[in-house]
Amino acid sequence: MENWAEGLKSIAITVTDENGDYIDMNLHSKEVNLKDVNKSIIGQNIMGCHNERSKQIIEHLMKDTVQNVYTITKKGQKKLIYQTPWYKNDGSFGGLVEFSLEIPDTMPHYNRDKQE
Repeated sequence: MENWAEGLKSIAITVTDENGDYIDMNLHSKEVNLKDVNKSIIGQNIMGCHNERSKQIIEHLMKDTVQNVYTITKKGQKKLIYQTPWYKNDGSFGGLVEFSLEIPDTMPHYNRDKQE
């Protein structure tokens, strides 16, 4: 089966295990986060490439198994960053996954709760 995540050209997906070790990255994540897409950081710890503020946030996400969601602008591109825990089949904490989605500067918002 073809790896569908490799075909996502505007969504970077980065996954760690419960210890903070990288276990998966799609191609777009490698393009955004690595200087050389042929280099692998799988098995390395997430704390090795973050500043102190980010390390504190990551520790909080892992300890309290909560989400962190925000937007940024990087190289002129607006992005939604969605960091969330994932869970193993037995329900235990599996690690973190980060989705970095390119979004337009303006976009429609639809209220699906609104009665028409």
